[in-house]
Amino acid sequence: MVNFFGIGSGKLDDKGRIVLPAVFKSALAAEAKDGQAPDMRLMVRKDIYAGCLEIYTWAEWERLAGEIRSRLDIVFNKAHAAFWRKYMDGCAAVTPDEKYGRLSIPKELLDAIGVTKEVVFAGVGYKIELWAKEHRAEGLISEQEYEATAVELSSQR
Repeated sequence: MVNFFGIGSGKLDDKGRIVLPAVFKSALAAEAKDGQAPDMRLMVRKDIYAGCLEIYTWAEWERLAGEIRSRLDIVFNKAHAAFWRKYMDGCAAVTPDEKYGRLSIPKELLDAIGVTKEVVFAGVGYKIELWAKEHRAEGLISEQEYEATAVELSSQR
């Protein structure tokens, strides 16, 4: 399983592409097995709770989507079918180009998070978050909230 850590920045080029930062390309390449080419396929979707895009490796996406799907009855439960449809709506499979590592993310997804030119990539372990540079701070909790949550979590042990 690939883990992503660190922060990277980027800019949309004239064709609406963004270069995947080297730190994340390296993480993908490190997962290649037995001399095989790494699986560079990624799945991009809008985060449910935050104003960012989530970028998953193909393997992580299959695991996560399978886990969610296993909890739903999309055949006989109308609400579950509607949830699944909405969850999958707007998902985009992307692969960085081989030469520069550019991602062609659909404009609708970039517009949904307010990207105009500059972006921030944030590795958060199992996924990468993609933020419009001017909205990144909105996705972070305050130091006080962070400390309060840490205390709460430590008391649950």
